[in-house]
Amino acid sequence: MTAVSTKPAPAPAQMSRPLLAKLPTPSRLAPVLANVIPPVMILVIFLGLWEFLASGPAATLPPPSKVWTDSYDLIVDPFFDRGGLDKGLFWHLAASLQRVALGFTIAGVVGILTGLLIGTSPFAMRGLDPIFQVLRTVPPLAWLPLSLAAFREAQPSAIFVIFITSVWPIIINTAVGVRNVPQDYRNVAAVIRLRGPAFFWKIVLPSAAPYIFTGLRIGIGLSWLAIVAAEMLIGGVGIGFFVWDAWNSSNLSDIIVALIYVGLVGFALDRVVALAGRLATRGTAAA
Repeated sequence: MTAVSTKPAPAPAQMSRPLLAKLPTPSRLAPVLANVIPPVMILVIFLGLWEFLASGPAATLPPPSKVWTDSYDLIVDPFFDRGGLDKGLFWHLAASLQRVALGFTIAGVVGILTGLLIGTSPFAMRGLDPIFQVLRTVPPLAWLPLSLAAFREAQPSAIFVIFITSVWPIIINTAVGVRNVPQDYRNVAAVIRLRGPAFFWKIVLPSAAPYIFTGLRIGIGLSWLAIVAAEMLIGGVGIGFFVWDAWNSSNLSDIIVALIYVGLVGFALDRVVALAGRLATRGTAAA
């Protein structure tokens, strides 16, 4: 018999693999630049066009270079206080923000409570909604004469104008949020017998929170619009009065600087409320 060979077969040759090239690490700066560069480019183009169009002999508005020259002290030192109404923009903005904080806080409390009532009570919905739909179309400054007649002072009148301007979107959005609680949530609450305050805190309020903060976000923008317009008429320290006083002094450069500050503060207020909304609605279905 022929012996079977027990010699092991040779191992197959190892195929050499090309080394994978190391992928470049994405830069953390890239997303920041992607968000910053486009608005900066648009701003530069806008300022260039503004400078070109406003530098002609027939131009009625000052170019950016003249605004910088005329309002240099106001731009670089917004904190000066020479007494009376001769104050920097910081103090005018601070006075306006105090009025907005009071009026908007009152509007938020009243608006949310009223919206919850309208959203949960069909009787209140039928009785109050038509009235609110009429009142919310009244322009903010149309309320100022009545508020001055009622309160006899400028400060509470301005706060009332802020309140009456910003309360409507809060009421409407809150009521819509309460009425739009998903039926699945209601069914689960019925199965586990969740009623009364527990149903409100665990089902209604979390579900309506995104709508409530949408109303608050709209309301804060309307509050800032209303106070600037109201302060033009009631006088005193405030950014609206500053704009009106600069107009009476024919100082267009100061008006432009003030409007830039108004826009920046309004943007900041909107971002603050939006951030609060994201934090408060984190984990909800609508978020």
